[in-house]
Amino acid sequence: MFAEERHRKIVDLLHADGTVKVKQLSVMFDVSEDCIRKDLAYLERMQLVKRIYGGAVLPREINLDPALVKRKIEDDGGKRIIAEKALSLIQPGDTVFLDISTINAILAKLLLQSGKRVTVVTNMIEIIQIFATQTNVTLIATGGTFNQFCDGFIGSICIDAISQYRFDLGFLGVVGVDPRQNSTYSYEPEEGLTKRAIVKASRKAYLLLEDKKFSRDGNYQVLPLNRFAGVITEKPPEPKILEALEQYNIEIL
Repeated sequence: MFAEERHRKIVDLLHADGTVKVKQLSVMFDVSEDCIRKDLAYLERMQLVKRIYGGAVLPREINLDPALVKRKIEDDGGKRIIAEKALSLIQPGDTVFLDISTINAILAKLLLQSGKRVTVVTNMIEIIQIFATQTNVTLIATGGTFNQFCDGFIGSICIDAISQYRFDLGFLGVVGVDPRQNSTYSYEPEEGLTKRAIVKASRKAYLLLEDKKFSRDGNYQVLPLNRFAGVITEKPPEPKILEALEQYNIEIL
């Protein structure tokens, strides 16, 4: 297979799955891992992928084709259901952390519309922008190392800022969850370490995730599932996943 054909197939896989891994691509195309890394480096220079530890993802700014846009709109319906469930947990006067997550961006808009007077601490640029011109929410931004891919702050400065607070609630997103292995995942170590700090600083930390993420993993293990107070998803998980979740004694909303 010529490199050009391999590049096209890698991009097609990314559009279908959202992420690719070096080891899997090496086996799939019967080439060395170094060869795949060179492929991904080339595609990143072409702004078609964003390299991460062990693989690659789609860059945030990529223009999606109509079919993918349609799927994203459909996915947003599920995300709104999750955000509405999370909103019901927030009480006036609470101090809440909203992690870098598209669902949390929706939650921020719903929180703004609700008129609840709360304090929101966040490391996500989009959420900062949502609350920038309103008065019912006291907004605190963590600062830190800006990560262009995730559109937010991570790293040691961000973690230090988080550690100064005690949140009533923390709402977090992850790349994937494996209930059988009691594991949650992120793409990058710094992102995962930042999420750990949020959970540690929260009286109750909830995972906000779509049902499809129960079948995904990432490159870095964030925390065991049983470190979270609950999982909020758009629909009841399938029986095998539900059975695995229930053994950790966490809420399933």
